[in-house]
Amino acid sequence: MPQHINLQLGWPSPSLFPSSQLLTSASEILQSPKKTSAALIYGPDAGYQPLRQAVATWLTSIYLPEESIPAERICITNGASANLENILAKFTEPGYTKRIWMIEPSYFLACPIFTDAGFEGRLCGVPEDEEGLDVEFLRTNLQRVDAEEQQETPKFKTSPRYKHLYKHVIYAVPTFSNPSGKTMSLRRRCELVKLAREHDALVVTDDVYDVLRWPVKVYAATSDLEDAPPRIVDLDRTLDGGPKYEWGNAVSNGSFSKIIAPGVRTGWAEATPAFILGLSQVGATRSGGCPSHLAATFVHEMIASGALEKHIRDVLIPTYRSRYYAMSKAIEEHLIPLGFRVSTGKPYEASSAPNSKTNGHARKEAAAGGYFTYISAPADLPLSVGDVAALALQRHDLKFAYGGMMAVEGDGGSSKRAAEGFGNGIRLCWAWHDEKEITEGIQRLARLVMEVKTN
Repeated sequence: MPQHINLQLGWPSPSLFPSSQLLTSASEILQSPKKTSAALIYGPDAGYQPLRQAVATWLTSIYLPEESIPAERICITNGASANLENILAKFTEPGYTKRIWMIEPSYFLACPIFTDAGFEGRLCGVPEDEEGLDVEFLRTNLQRVDAEEQQETPKFKTSPRYKHLYKHVIYAVPTFSNPSGKTMSLRRRCELVKLAREHDALVVTDDVYDVLRWPVKVYAATSDLEDAPPRIVDLDRTLDGGPKYEWGNAVSNGSFSKIIAPGVRTGWAEATPAFILGLSQVGATRSGGCPSHLAATFVHEMIASGALEKHIRDVLIPTYRSRYYAMSKAIEEHLIPLGFRVSTGKPYEASSAPNSKTNGHARKEAAAGGYFTYISAPADLPLSVGDVAALALQRHDLKFAYGGMMAVEGDGGSSKRAAEGFGNGIRLCWAWHDEKEITEGIQRLARLVMEVKTN
């Protein structure tokens, strides 16, 4: 048992990396003169075409949209974080783009990306409830900001290079959210798309955990699992006749970091063909070629050979499912009796969504998944969870993320809501450690809580 247990680290275990599959894929590329030539030159602006097509086909098989996803909707990137920066560079201008709206508790490492893009002081939190983001809170504040700030034309990005700039950006992780673990309901997803269209907002979603899913119930069969929820970008494509204009109001930010390995530095974006074309024309890409081009060719070989799907099905899902159940059991046995409460929201159930039909079939099992669970500390805890986190590291060599870290940077309202609510939470990750280590980590937290309650 390791002395140090880190339940904060949102990284996949190195033991799960498909190194042999990557080696096979790399060999297939580098031992073929034709494939080597295509892999080692500057890549096409929108990315390696075989991977664009493979990702489109793969996503179609996962989300089952009404129409197949064409490759023209896919742009290859060097990961979700780097691509978020590119999206901001191409489709926003601070001032004209009035605010960045972030669901809270927020993925705190996204805040510096927005700040570096010129939005310091313009980041705003949006609370969550059991179904996901509070749409009415967002609606009210979008209307308020639009009424108060009248800059209606860009000041700097006025050349034909910038064919469309958005007035707002809404950032979310709709499925198995980081950090809250919540999955946004279908009703909220539809409302969000409609609201974004009303206010010329771009909804940027990190859809990086969606395929890591299994039944909430321990003994349920994976075959009985609900289908994956439609992404925001899927709904923007079809809802009420489709996008309001050719740019659309949503972009899906995907990554292979969580399902292959972070060092691969390869991801994808999906949006309308016009948006994808614009994104592919970012200056650094036009100069340097598609980011992560060589790795993209390896990833394509993994998808084309079936190795990626097999790795997800036979390695990642069984492993993470087992670790999730181990963490859930440990929380139930050691933390719930102390007054902790799991606060990951209402599981997504398509059969209970508005206008859904079961067609006479039994309701399918709700899904758990992703990397994280979020728990609320007991009301009678004599210290803040931030102080508990410091003591956990000092006394028990245990590290975890706490709610105060998840406030939106520079937003006083978000800090206040953290102090009054979500800041009393703890985010726990099951991806890095094995079952015994996870259980030991939860036991250490329970021992510490009993210590501070009795002292």
